[in-house]
Amino acid sequence: MSAQNDDTAQGPNTRLVGAGRRPEWTGTPDHPAAVVNPPVWRASTHLYADMAALRAHPANEDGRFYYGRRGAPTQWALADALTALEPGAAGTVLYPSGVAAMAGALLTVLRPGDVLLMTDNAYEPSRVMGRGLLRDFGIETRWFDPCDPAAFEAAICERTRAVLLESPGSLTMEVQDVPALAATAKARGLVVVLDNTWASPLGFPALQMGADIAVMSLTKHVSGHSDCMMGSASAGPEWYRKLRLRAQGLGNVVSPDDAALMLRGLRTMKVRLDAETASALAIAQWLEGRTEVSRVLCPMLPGSAGHDLWQRDFTGGCGLFSFVLKGGTSEARDALIDALSLFGIGYSWGGFESLATPVDPAAIRTASAWPLPGMDAADRFGVRLSIGLEDTADLITDLDRGLAAWSAAL
Repeated sequence: MSAQNDDTAQGPNTRLVGAGRRPEWTGTPDHPAAVVNPPVWRASTHLYADMAALRAHPANEDGRFYYGRRGAPTQWALADALTALEPGAAGTVLYPSGVAAMAGALLTVLRPGDVLLMTDNAYEPSRVMGRGLLRDFGIETRWFDPCDPAAFEAAICERTRAVLLESPGSLTMEVQDVPALAATAKARGLVVVLDNTWASPLGFPALQMGADIAVMSLTKHVSGHSDCMMGSASAGPEWYRKLRLRAQGLGNVVSPDDAALMLRGLRTMKVRLDAETASALAIAQWLEGRTEVSRVLCPMLPGSAGHDLWQRDFTGGCGLFSFVLKGGTSEARDALIDALSLFGIGYSWGGFESLATPVDPAAIRTASAWPLPGMDAADRFGVRLSIGLEDTADLITDLDRGLAAWSAAL
């Protein structure tokens, strides 16, 4: 869905409050903007007044009733709002999950015989897609070290069509030099797809930084409440049109009820991100001082790997980061996580509740090493934290309890 021209000079909280609330979607012709939120339009069939109206309907136009699979004001409002938040975007396509959004973007860009270069720290479902779905369509995926621009450039061949970036990586948090990698890619005619779920456009303007298509799992920060799933892909005019047609061809559609939940979460996203970021940074600094911890993987942390790039390119962060234990065993790490009472054990992140999961990237690395350079070979066991909205001091107390359980299990 393409967006109206919004006042991009306004602050992010102001834009989040107003985005997608067109008067024609929040009222009636005689009472526009009658309600605050776009109502939930549930419909598979859209009706026409007569045959002349049916025949006069414009072909496949944004924001026009046609059939339920093309959406209605609830879905249009969400797509419109997301487009308004992404500088340089002409439109946004919605998908039933983040993985569906990534598949939709890659299947729009790639054709049989093409090569995709994928960052080695990519979200594991993206890696699985490269080894499975894309391979089944005759597309070859090759991985590159996210911190080695020379290796990336050397990996480009005559069949390379696109590159998938993710910065920071959602497990090991390497920050890529996206502007530099995108410039290299475009000089060689490649399409740049970026998974921008970690920072969102509030923290990293993906298209302005060189991406052609910005993908997000809305399940995370936009929802913010761990109760619905959705994905999005935003792009400039050329790629937006292609994404939209491919999504229609694949039959992608999102529920209006889920779109309404996403719109509700979107309004408070900046407030939540700010709180989670501040708490995550305080916890990362606390962990950095613990003798049980070998390394804190948090680009927001001064002195950490990637911090300079994060400081240069990002305007915000989030509550997701990892830390690596000093030696130990898998069983001791299990004891640490099991001892936590305020951190749930579960996949995903970006909700109001804190989560902890184990990090074992060695098995999914292809082009880069784990442990990371400079780490002891014995420091293999990581923990990923998604910091929610609990009080920071309480989360630190909980982690202190977990580290004591880790020590006791050695």
